[in-house]
Amino acid sequence: MSRIRMHPSGREVECQEGDTVLSALEKAGYALPNNCRAGACGECKVKVLSGQFDQGMVLDMALSQAERKDGYGLMCMAKPISEELIIEWGTADARPKLFPPRENVLYVVTDRIPRTPRIVELLLRPLGTPLRYWPGQYVQLGDERAGAPPRCYSIANAPRPDGEIALHITRVDGGSTSSWVHDTLKAGDVVSLNGPYGTFIGDPSVETPVLCMAAGSGLAPILALADAALRRGYRLPVTLLFSAREKADLYEQGMMAYWQQKHRNFEYKATLTRETHGGLCGRIPAVLPSLFTDLSQHSVFIAGSPEFVEDCVKAAKALGAKDELIHTEGYFAQQQPEYPSADRLTAVA
Repeated sequence: MSRIRMHPSGREVECQEGDTVLSALEKAGYALPNNCRAGACGECKVKVLSGQFDQGMVLDMALSQAERKDGYGLMCMAKPISEELIIEWGTADARPKLFPPRENVLYVVTDRIPRTPRIVELLLRPLGTPLRYWPGQYVQLGDERAGAPPRCYSIANAPRPDGEIALHITRVDGGSTSSWVHDTLKAGDVVSLNGPYGTFIGDPSVETPVLCMAAGSGLAPILALADAALRRGYRLPVTLLFSAREKADLYEQGMMAYWQQKHRNFEYKATLTRETHGGLCGRIPAVLPSLFTDLSQHSVFIAGSPEFVEDCVKAAKALGAKDELIHTEGYFAQQQPEYPSADRLTAVA
């Protein structure tokens, strides 16, 4: 195993034997620009300041002989062969680069799973090249021919090798698209997605404890973010607070139990606002001070209705949370015409 150090930030990433520099960085959450992943486009070109690496087969048009002599390499093909490899890549450059959105990308509905009385989960598999996205982003789903205009829904899972996407869709009274999903769409149907969109992704290079707060189907992007962090071996504490009205509105309990058993740094707490259940009761802003005394060193992610997000932000700031470490995603209802493309839906808890 080798170690990749980024200069001038000094951050380090482990590189398993056989992995390229690009794949090692991606596993650790860094977003090095790339395209072909085959040594042909040159987008992943960086300067190597120290250490040795096997460049592999690359095209001269992507990496000239002069560039090679100056120490540059293509990280999609480069494999470290020294204990340490130092590359010139600053903290700003290591932040996520958003993938260009695509339109009318075809997916097949492989399953639909009722999660609560009002939330259904769609599992979608790509027919061609899958969408590339960052955990926390969202896509547009709809069918104009069926009277279901495209609406925006957060992706509920981190990127997978098979390209599968999970969406959690709340039935909204009078919502034509959510009604189409709940009443008409079935397994085997082909749908088209647009995206990805959104910047609810934070900076994966930031190393702090993480607090996630969600209500209703606002849990979807939070699940994607937590899934990605835990899968890449994030070691600092990750706490997920979920607010629902009643016991029937709690979902993904099995996954939460699995994560708590598998990852000692992960903790899940649910609170109900209209029932008692032997756990926390009340809205998250009200119970937060009993759980934390200081959030000044935490990265905070909040997803839910605008009112929920606003109240959670105020509660977090009262405990010292810093503006630059607070990330929010507010969901608006379909029937609000002033927000035609921002209706990732949630129950107000």
